[in-house]
Amino acid sequence: MKYLEIKLHITPADPWKEVYTSLMAEAGCDSFMDGDSDNELLCYIPEKDYQEDVFKDLLDVPQFPEVKVSHSVAPMEDKDWNAAWEANYEPVMIEGCYIRAPFHPAKPEVEYEIVIEPKMSFGTAHHATTAQMVSYLLETDVSGKAVLDMGAGTGVLAILAAKKGANPVTAIDNDEWAYRNGLENAQHNHCEQLKVLLGDASLLGNERYDIILANINRNILLQDIPQYVQCMNDNALLFLSGFYEEDLPALRYCCAKSGLKYEDHKSKDKWVAAKFEKI
Repeated sequence: MKYLEIKLHITPADPWKEVYTSLMAEAGCDSFMDGDSDNELLCYIPEKDYQEDVFKDLLDVPQFPEVKVSHSVAPMEDKDWNAAWEANYEPVMIEGCYIRAPFHPAKPEVEYEIVIEPKMSFGTAHHATTAQMVSYLLETDVSGKAVLDMGAGTGVLAILAAKKGANPVTAIDNDEWAYRNGLENAQHNHCEQLKVLLGDASLLGNERYDIILANINRNILLQDIPQYVQCMNDNALLFLSGFYEEDLPALRYCCAKSGLKYEDHKSKDKWVAAKFEKI
C-alpha cells in the first residue's frame, strides 16, 4: 500500500501537537511520528484515502487563532509500514504491570499482563497521562468495586481494573474506532465483566460507581465532573488525567465545588494525574 507523509510544523507545539494528532486521525491518517524538531508532527495516510480538499480545509484555514500550522505532503517509499511500525513499537512495564501488543513476547511471570491491539486509539501507556493512571490503579484496592473508565481509548485502564478484581467495569469512549478497539482488547484479555460503550457522559444515568477514571482533557473534565459526581457512591474515588500542571488549580476548584476532596496528584513531563474522594 502506498502512503503519503503529511509534515506539519506547529507553533507552539504544546498542546497543539496532540490536538492536531487527533484532528489528523479523524481526517484519515493512521499513524504518527515526531519530526526532527519539537514542533514537527509527521502524519501518514494511505494514498487512496487522501482527499486534498479535506486537508486543505483542515490545514489552510486557521482552526485556532492561537496556533500557526504549515504543512507539506510527499509520497513515501513503498514498504511494509505495518511491519516497520511493529518493529519500533515497544511494550511498557509499569510497577509490575506489563502492557504489550499481540506481537510482543509474553511475560507470564509478571503480576498483571495486558495485551493491547493499539491501532489508532489513545491509551497504550506510552503517554505520561495513561502511565500515571496505571500507577494509581496499581496502588488502589479495586476488588469487587464498580469502576467506570471515561474516555477509555484502548480500554487499558478498564482492563487493568478488571484484572485486579473490579466488577462490574464500564468503559466509555465517543470515538467509534476506540469503541471497537476497546471491544477487541476486552476479548484479548478475557474480561467478561467489562462492558464497552460508544458515547460520552450523556450515557451516565442511575448507575453508581466506587471508582471513576477519566483521562480526557481539561475542558471535557471541567464540563463533566458534576455528572461524574452524581454517579459516585459515598467515599468513591475519582482519578483525573489528561491535563497540564497549570490546569490543576482549575480542576481542584471544580471538584471542590462538586463535593470532592483533593487527595494528591502525580506529575510527569508536565502532565498531571490527580486523585479526589467524594465527601
